[in-house]
Amino acid sequence: MAARKVIVTVAPTGGMALKSQNPALPTQPQEIADDVYRCYNAGASVVAVHARRPEDDGATCNPAIYRDINERIRSHCNIVLNNSTGGGVHGDMVRQAANGYWEILWEERIKGIEAGAEMCTLDPTTIVASFDGKEILMNTSPSRCRELAIKMQEKGIKPEWEVFSPTHLLQDVVACIKEGLDKAPYFINVVLGVNQFQGALPYSPKILQQMVDILPEGSLFNVSAVGPAQLNAGVLSLLLGGHVRVGLEDNLYYERGQLATNVQQVDRIVRIIRELGLEPATPDEAREIMGLPLLG
Repeated sequence: MAARKVIVTVAPTGGMALKSQNPALPTQPQEIADDVYRCYNAGASVVAVHARRPEDDGATCNPAIYRDINERIRSHCNIVLNNSTGGGVHGDMVRQAANGYWEILWEERIKGIEAGAEMCTLDPTTIVASFDGKEILMNTSPSRCRELAIKMQEKGIKPEWEVFSPTHLLQDVVACIKEGLDKAPYFINVVLGVNQFQGALPYSPKILQQMVDILPEGSLFNVSAVGPAQLNAGVLSLLLGGHVRVGLEDNLYYERGQLATNVQQVDRIVRIIRELGLEPATPDEAREIMGLPLLG
């Protein structure tokens, strides 16, 4: 019997960490593309792309920068391109309102769908992120969640639903599915351990099992765990029949006291996948699993 295929997503950059925290963090288009190519050769089949400004590495959803990154990656390989609509917690993405509150800007977030990616993250979440001494509101109200899902559907983009708690699954994701704004298989990314986000859950085996138990029928699931939980959560996801994400967006370290590279994290999870009698999916196998069209 053929081994089960596992989708390995690499999240190389994110919208929070800085090179001062880990010099291996790729932030500009060519270094992102080069790093992604190394991760593709190591077994990654999907890349979760975040963009950064050229002048200061601040987070952005500028579609011209996204398009540049996407084109450079595609010139190297056929890895599945997944652009963020969360953006980040600095750079173009945040502004302080007259009342003193900081917010991750909706009008900037939605630009993430304009650069030709096959997938985009869709965070059906309203949270407050505590970062760099600020409390930053990320407002994805039900109407905004629906708006983003509609815009993705119109552009033929598959949503990657990023959920941080059971309510995100049971309310907003289910509501959009019932409206026909995504079709099975639904790709659900369970995000755990984001301690900076109010309302997010920590990682534990029981919590991950609960999230898997309440997935909508017809779902695939992927697990992203932040910080030291990354490896344990990824292994449990494999044992529960799911897929896995690694990368410096989620964890800057390989082990305690040792900074990581993206390819090191991909290499390790691919070794574990094979030790479990599974196989990493190729990009085209990942497309077939998720119901994406193959590249022409």
